[in-house]
Amino acid sequence: MLQGKVILDLTWVLGGPFAGQLLAQLGAEVIKVEPVSGDYARSVPPVSETQDSPFFLSVNRGKRSVALDLKHPLGRQAFQDLVREADAVIYGFASDVPARLGLDHATLAAINPRIVVGQLIGLDDRGPYAGAPAFDLMLQAMSGLMSITGEGGGKPVRVGYQVADLAGGLYLALGVAAGLAQAQASGAGEAVQVSLFDAQMAMLTWQAQGYLQGGPVPRAAGARHGMIAPSDIYRSSDGRWIALAPTGDAFWQALCAAIGLPGLAEDPRYATPAARVANVDTLTEALSGAIGARSAQEWLDIFEARRVPAALVLGVDEALAHPLAASRGMVEAVARPGDGEPVRMLGNPFKFAGQPRLDYPPALGQDTA
Repeated sequence: MLQGKVILDLTWVLGGPFAGQLLAQLGAEVIKVEPVSGDYARSVPPVSETQDSPFFLSVNRGKRSVALDLKHPLGRQAFQDLVREADAVIYGFASDVPARLGLDHATLAAINPRIVVGQLIGLDDRGPYAGAPAFDLMLQAMSGLMSITGEGGGKPVRVGYQVADLAGGLYLALGVAAGLAQAQASGAGEAVQVSLFDAQMAMLTWQAQGYLQGGPVPRAAGARHGMIAPSDIYRSSDGRWIALAPTGDAFWQALCAAIGLPGLAEDPRYATPAARVANVDTLTEALSGAIGARSAQEWLDIFEARRVPAALVLGVDEALAHPLAASRGMVEAVARPGDGEPVRMLGNPFKFAGQPRLDYPPALGQDTA
């Protein structure tokens, strides 16, 4: 995949480092270039003498660390020496910083014409928003995401993890990978810019497109899908929540048979996908009553036997302990440097021949020399 490619990662905190870790998971050698004070994420609690920051550990596996003062001539010279041998540079500075520090694509391309530069910005690099702060919660609010998250008519709710930062990192990694492919084919690098705002707008997909084509303004509807019914969560007799998504007539009919209400499939109010969406409130009432009559495990056994698309709503602890997480290698034990203590960490979502197994995140400046 990206074996043999060298990425200089000047990003910090979450979205940019996530992009760097994705590139490392694809096989690249990622060198984290930090200020001498280190990435701020290293100090995000909880941190102790025996525990590094989970925040930092989560997005910096498999990297090397070089500590440089890019405002100092010697630090800048050392960085330029790295650029000569690198394939890409990624950073998330404010829009006016790259040119001031000599990190813009034009300057770096004069040193290495095949260099790819990936820049992650918050909102815009021009106009009134160029210098504006842009944190994840702000992006979720500004992009419309919070307005479609949570229960209908309730208080806007943020997505449970920092989706704006992480989605920006995904787009940045994808853009850099495309730039590397172009550089390999043509010998010329590329500048790739990703705005966290743009990334969140792009992920609105069908909700935005429906509105742009004259549809209603999308609103929050809890777990319910806006265009498919039934597609929601229902409470079982033991208080657990079950997600049901019987999309398509075959799965819909299988669900009706499984819950002992085969007549629902023939009821004119629910006989077609459009009818089910139009009558979703009464449909939800009928399904809620049925699901509430048995325990979650009873329903899961029934649904599995009849191939009804259903899943138990799990806590993070339950998801990490799920057999699939082990089967897919999504929880790994990684030796901590120094004492060799195994630390459980998330695995590599990319599966390919020769995929790397990433080491514990680096200590600050451990590879500077």
